[in-house]
Amino acid sequence: MIALQRRADPSRLMGYLAPLLALLITLLAGLILFAILGVPVGAAFYSFFVEPVSNLYGVAELAVKAAPLVIIGVALSIGFRAQVWNIGAEGQLILGAITGAAVALLFYEVDVWYVLPLMMLASVAGGMAWAAIPALLKTRFNVNEILTSLMLTYVAVLLLSWLVSGPMRDPDGFNFPESRLFHDAALLPRILDGTRLHLGAVVALGVVVAGWVLLSRTLLGFALRVNGAAPRAGAHAGFNQSKLIWIALLLGGGCAGLAGLFEVAGPIGQLLPSISPGYGFTAIIVAFLGRLHPVGVLFASLVMALSYLGGETAQITLNLPLAVTGVFQGMLLFFLLATDVLINYRVVLK
Repeated sequence: MIALQRRADPSRLMGYLAPLLALLITLLAGLILFAILGVPVGAAFYSFFVEPVSNLYGVAELAVKAAPLVIIGVALSIGFRAQVWNIGAEGQLILGAITGAAVALLFYEVDVWYVLPLMMLASVAGGMAWAAIPALLKTRFNVNEILTSLMLTYVAVLLLSWLVSGPMRDPDGFNFPESRLFHDAALLPRILDGTRLHLGAVVALGVVVAGWVLLSRTLLGFALRVNGAAPRAGAHAGFNQSKLIWIALLLGGGCAGLAGLFEVAGPIGQLLPSISPGYGFTAIIVAFLGRLHPVGVLFASLVMALSYLGGETAQITLNLPLAVTGVFQGMLLFFLLATDVLINYRVVLK
């Protein structure tokens, strides 16, 4: 009988190298997958990993797709450090997009500079309000935040579908389920001519710095880390666990909401029934691939963003299904968890 036995002293070096090892195994598994699908391995590898970033526009697109992953991933990492499992960032992203878009539509005929800042505030508030529901249920009734935050995601999807088909539908849009196109004051400024790279990429870098400072240079960050590593020690030190749960969930919700706004006010430019390819869920993989560290999250986001771009390119050039992207992301998470298990446990025969 095969069993797992916890290692007395897991290797810290292997813990840091695990993401790279998981990435290499995923690449090898991907090559085997391409061979099984009957696609030339070299062409598939080039289309998926090289061609998307072979020019300046492609690099800019990589940053556009990585920005929401960075913003959400850093916030989720902080929560995960405190053992607060916010799995519903996708729903919080959608609520942030809805509330931010509501401001844009409310000021549709007002072309002033403060529209965009108001949209950002509204999106953060929307994401935080959605995250406050599992926070309240967790702290008052000890309801598992994994289930509540996840279920609220599907509520958010249905709410978005209803809004773009009804109250927020474009009155001149021939009944298509979409809002009006945002005017210029409600769109994020482009920071690189000839590309779609927008201000959200700069904000994402700021979130990385802010996340690092919070975790490593503040008492709050110390309290979050202690609460996650040793809750009893945290309680003995006087850290309020309920308060930390609220902070972790509201932080995750606010950042996810802001990421949602950056999608509708950036590449999309309006509210649609589908505004995210699953950034909220992918950010969970990003957080663990980045070892729950803000700088690690930045690099992990670039890897996952490349998987999105590679999937789209392979679909166009090789006629591969877009689901290949999800397969790659799933394999990466699987191999990361598997390597983590083998680092912390020894396989023994009983």
